[in-house]
Amino acid sequence: MDLEARSLQPNVKAVLLAKLREYKSDLNNLKSEHKRLASANSNQAARDDLLESGMADAMSVSANQRGRLMMSIERLNESSDRIKESRRTMLETEELGVSILQDLHQQRQSLLHANDTLFLLLKVPYRLHLLTGKFEGKDERKRLMRKGGRKNK
Repeated sequence: MDLEARSLQPNVKAVLLAKLREYKSDLNNLKSEHKRLASANSNQAARDDLLESGMADAMSVSANQRGRLMMSIERLNESSDRIKESRRTMLETEELGVSILQDLHQQRQSLLHANDTLFLLLKVPYRLHLLTGKFEGKDERKRLMRKGGRKNK
């Protein structure tokens, strides 16, 4: 355009060159404004990219932490369940032990009573011997000792 305007006649040439300089000035202003806005947008875009990647990292870390927290809670619940089960087993075992001890106590009492009865039975012939002078219950005492104090069926 500049070359064409210079080739024209001087009266038209001056007007066209003035308009051309004005248009070039406007074009340069628009280019600089475009660069400024583009750099601001690129800075904003770069900032957004950084923030988004940072947010993505934060979200990833947050999701990772949430996952680890959920796994820890699950392990804690499983441990609590095992402790409850162990406690229940311990109480059942203790109850069984108390029952066995009661049975053993009853059996001990029964054996002591049987021992006392046997001792009294064995003493009677010996006392008769002291009274009569002869010991007739010796065979009876041996028989009772061999049977362990059990009665005939």
